Amino acid sequence: MVHSSFYLSAAMCLSLAFSAAPVAAQTAGGNPNLSGGKVKVGVLTDIAGPTSMANGKGSVVAAEMAAEDFGAGLTVEVISADHQGKPDVGSQIAAHWFDVDGVDAIADMQGSPIGFAVQNMAAQKSKIMLLSGSTSSDFSGKACSPLTVQWTVDTYNLAKGAAKSVIEAGGTKWYFLTVDQAYGHALTRDTSEQVKLNGGQVVGNSVFPPNTSDFASFLLTASNAGANVIAIAASSGDTVTALKQADEFGLSTTAKVVPLQSVLTDVHAVGLKIAHNAYEVSPFYWDRTPETRAWAERFYAKAKQMPTGFHAGVYSSVAHYLKAVKAAGTDDAPAVMKQMEKERVHDFFAADGYIRADRKMIHDMYLLQVKKPEESKGEWDLYKVVQTLPGEVVNRPLSDTPCPLVKK
Repeated sequence: MVHSSFYLSAAMCLSLAFSAAPVAAQTAGGNPNLSGGKVKVGVLTDIAGPTSMANGKGSVVAAEMAAEDFGAGLTVEVISADHQGKPDVGSQIAAHWFDVDGVDAIADMQGSPIGFAVQNMAAQKSKIMLLSGSTSSDFSGKACSPLTVQWTVDTYNLAKGAAKSVIEAGGTKWYFLTVDQAYGHALTRDTSEQVKLNGGQVVGNSVFPPNTSDFASFLLTASNAGANVIAIAASSGDTVTALKQADEFGLSTTAKVVPLQSVLTDVHAVGLKIAHNAYEVSPFYWDRTPETRAWAERFYAKAKQMPTGFHAGVYSSVAHYLKAVKAAGTDDAPAVMKQMEKERVHDFFAADGYIRADRKMIHDMYLLQVKKPEESKGEWDLYKVVQTLPGEVVNRPLSDTPCPLVKK
């Protein structure tokens, strides 16, 4: 039996929630090795804030779909809450989930600051974290944790894919616009390293606070620095604003504007007239294969939008987790993680993925290019798949990781 609950708001989540009707009926399992006879997955995300389209309710839908598809033989409940972009609120929610609600695993965890705030607590309480929206490469580097898997994307593979392709296209002088958050600094750091390794030059960096409304001074500084690449190291809300203002100032004609962590819904919001020809490195595109299209159509019927890579990653991670729980016959976190490491990931998201010792799920990435308006055949037909970036190539070599879990 798969149930779904949705917490009204982060402020109320510690005391008030309402339960929806069961989202699907499956064969109930009553496994005596499972705490309370069921598995409980919490989706901690941005429900109403600037990244709500990229993550948000779509991440909840994706987790529910995974529970419907892979919960046979288990009683699975999916609950969710809005962390409001605040690490302290996210920590309070997670503590209540672990101590009171009996949550076994947390998925999505949109925002690296939230992920870092919760990770130590999860390790102490022996709970699994399935990161889709926490993208700092430190999660599989110096801050790696035995029960945390970085599933979908990280700042290292975004950086490596983007730097190489943009420099090959002539973008050699890079100026960064960096959101003042953990993943923003990690994304600029990792991309700067890759720019230099590929023969490019970093000519400057402006750091701005989250939810900035005016990028004029930053864009002017970048232009005066002689940049022919303006790289935006930010998430959805700031990325959309910066893209629109760069176009208004005519910078897209003199420089390549590169949104380093752009997603499908960002381009949808900006429009092809502004975003066309921009490059994006992504773990997923809905129109890439028959399998991705079939899953995306199911998702669209429930969420009324096409899925981002974060949504697809939530589904894949929760599905793999539930399969591991069934195979292990327990929800004991170390035992489940051992089973998750043992089994390869074969789904529409990852053809042959696997979890490394540094707790990075290795899978292929894709270099996408935004279509011109005349090339698009529909509202969500936004990208061309330019190149497949093999997982073993685009991710940080295991020999180079600072993760203390990896034996040198």
